[in-house]
Amino acid sequence: MKLGVSCNLHFQLDAPTVLILMLRPLNGIQQWITKSSYVVEPDVPIIESKDNYGNSCQRLVAPPGEFIIRTSAEVITAEYIDSAPGAHFIEIQNLPYQILPYLLPSRYCESDRFGDLAREIVSDALPGYDQVGKITDWVRRSIQYIPGSSDLPLSAIEVHNRGYGVCRDLAQLAIALCRSISIPARLVVGYLYQLEPMDLHAWFEAYIGDRWYAFDATQGDLRGGRVIIAFGRDAADVSIFHQFGLGCILKGMDVQVNLLNKSL
Repeated sequence: MKLGVSCNLHFQLDAPTVLILMLRPLNGIQQWITKSSYVVEPDVPIIESKDNYGNSCQRLVAPPGEFIIRTSAEVITAEYIDSAPGAHFIEIQNLPYQILPYLLPSRYCESDRFGDLAREIVSDALPGYDQVGKITDWVRRSIQYIPGSSDLPLSAIEVHNRGYGVCRDLAQLAIALCRSISIPARLVVGYLYQLEPMDLHAWFEAYIGDRWYAFDATQGDLRGGRVIIAFGRDAADVSIFHQFGLGCILKGMDVQVNLLNKSL
């Protein structure tokens, strides 16, 4: 399927402010960018680079006053998400070296605190994909998904204790549970077709059977129509913008996902 996606940001700045942005969808990873646009108003120089995870980053100095970023892309992506019940657990000694960081505790995913709970959740599941499925189902049943309920990233422990959160919060709790039983897991941020209410979305991927598979604790069924912008260990790695300095206010964000062509 082919989707048209866009994300527009409207800032008000009191002083020149450095912004590091992460707004370009990734080419590859089961998606192909056929057209894209990236406009900033007023026009300023932009430095493009890749971070340690392969995400596309844009660095700029925004002037005082109103500053607007308009991004859009046309993307061919899968209408259905791959699943593989029964896919096997990969022993740590056999994991590719670049996967190893996704086994470790991180700022928002304290996997060293969830081992007992994770083992209880997956006690009757086959090691690997089926364990991640059990964890995803448990998070969906146990943590209430409330869009807009978290302004700031919460840690997995905080989400578990309060019992509700946004998509990012549910994904990070699931990631912490997966890592606690030695299954690599990473956070993904991007677009989801027909998401309600429309916004940028977060889900997670687990490394099983020699590849990454997507899981989403906020959705009753694992829908396709996803466009990945970035992935990393947790929310600290995949924020769509970082601001450096005081007096920077995000006045508005508009996200759109439209179907351009279902059959390709």
